[in-house]
Amino acid sequence: MATGTTPVLDAAAEINAVSLSRTDLDPRTLMIARISALVAVDAPVGSYLMHIGPAAEVGLTVDDVEDVLVAVAPIVGTPRLLASARKIAEAFDLAIQIGAEDDIQ
Repeated sequence: MATGTTPVLDAAAEINAVSLSRTDLDPRTLMIARISALVAVDAPVGSYLMHIGPAAEVGLTVDDVEDVLVAVAPIVGTPRLLASARKIAEAFDLAIQIGAEDDIQ
């Protein structure tokens, strides 16, 4: 049985930590690769939400994310591209709401 108050999030964080320790990519390039992969696998909003903070920490901007979407468009196709753009926007909205809730508490 899973333990802790957030076992799924804890497991995801551990997986990410291992991945980070095993790559020589600089942090910005790593985040670009991860966002590209999220688009390619039609990731859920939660996956994008988990990457917003780390992407911002390494200096990725909204313009950079738009460039990533344009770059992968010929590979993933228009439907996946548009779905990903919607999910990214939803993740940003959630991040803002969570940040606002943290400010209130």
